[in-house]
Amino acid sequence: MKATNTSFSSLDRRRFLRGAGVALALPWFESFAGSPVAGSRKEKRKRLACFYMPDGVPMPLEKDPSFQDWSWFPHGSGTGYTFTKCMETLEPLRDELSVFSGLSHPAVRRVHGHSNADQFLTGADTGADGDYQNSISLDQVFAEHVGQHTRHASLVMSTDGGTGSPRGAQTLSYNRTGKPIPAEHKPKRIFDMLFVKSGRAAARQLALSKSALDDLMEDARSLNRSLSQHDQETLAEYLQSVRDTEVRVEKAKRWLDIPLPRVEVDHLQLDVTPEDPRNYLRTMYELIYLAFKTDSTRVATYQLGRENGVGISDYLGRAVGFKLTHQLSHETKKPEGYQNFGTYCRFINEELGRFVSRLKATPEPGGAGNMLDHTAVFFGSASSAFHLSRNYPLLLFGGRNMGVQHGQYRKYNSSNQATSGIANDSGWQAEMRETELPLSNLYLAMLHKLGVETESFGGSREALSGV
Repeated sequence: MKATNTSFSSLDRRRFLRGAGVALALPWFESFAGSPVAGSRKEKRKRLACFYMPDGVPMPLEKDPSFQDWSWFPHGSGTGYTFTKCMETLEPLRDELSVFSGLSHPAVRRVHGHSNADQFLTGADTGADGDYQNSISLDQVFAEHVGQHTRHASLVMSTDGGTGSPRGAQTLSYNRTGKPIPAEHKPKRIFDMLFVKSGRAAARQLALSKSALDDLMEDARSLNRSLSQHDQETLAEYLQSVRDTEVRVEKAKRWLDIPLPRVEVDHLQLDVTPEDPRNYLRTMYELIYLAFKTDSTRVATYQLGRENGVGISDYLGRAVGFKLTHQLSHETKKPEGYQNFGTYCRFINEELGRFVSRLKATPEPGGAGNMLDHTAVFFGSASSAFHLSRNYPLLLFGGRNMGVQHGQYRKYNSSNQATSGIANDSGWQAEMRETELPLSNLYLAMLHKLGVETESFGGSREALSGV
């Protein structure tokens, strides 16, 4: 149906454009800031996005020629650190970023990294085998705190989708009882969550790949007459962003149809170009951006891949010329092995930085500063070198409006590597000479910054200081 009344106060507090059974959530407009409905959106919004990369990161020993360029962790510490080639794409965001080392979950430090994605956001003792019990994840604690303010309490995403299996997670999110929350991996379904539809006509329209925006434009033109010049520009930019994302979604659908590898991937006939996985990744990031911008949710998780090279996510490395991704972490001793693994990590950091920069470049709707100031963006892995479940590689961006302090490489171990000489795939079993802090100390500090008053999380009762 077409909207017949563009008065903001006549609609629910989350303003929509409507047409042919499709509804599009809209960003905040200054033109309606004085209305009783819009007043509820003046609150100081806080958002959380958490991202997970499997397989650890390259960590050549200092004596290795690759150490200078391809060690994931920066050189130095405090404010005087320097990025390597793995990380230098994040240099423009240096003042919005904290790098952490020397943090891990104590309960699973003796478990191989292939089994640890499950507990990355929970800190639970999920163990290496036998009985399995998880606990609530960081994002869901925050979702319980803010979920009532948005259409979706949280957005749970992964490249492989679903829940996976115990110790083979394909989701980062777990509810209050420790049950996994299925992750969505099809951009089209996520896109349709933003374009609320009902009825056979709407479903048929979208099935024919007609732009969901086409039937909304009459309402948009009518709404424009009620907007200031600034809001008209905001609406035009937003609609273009949605249309661009819609195009990306259609392209990304093709990438998900690649057959999974069975034995020899070189023998498969794969109709794929190197750009497809990059486009998929960008599309998933853009969907989170749109969900945040429309205040459809304030909580999002995205697991880039499952551990141990399982699933379609093992093809993400094709974006930078590698057939499979997981094997890069086991081939670092081959010629250019660290460089290859580092090149993949550089690609991941580049796309993460693109998303973070997008938030920074967007004014906070109805608030001060930009969207990044109101969003904590957390990124990491549950293992480091050779799937060692210690010294997790961790990044935290944004949240200045919450009081988060940035610009430092925060080391909670004595060496730059903290691998105690580990240089092969069996090193994860070695005794460690480094003392590390519980990662949940950082999570507890993050929850406090996000406005969640809790005394403990993931077995930790001491918030990490200086965050």
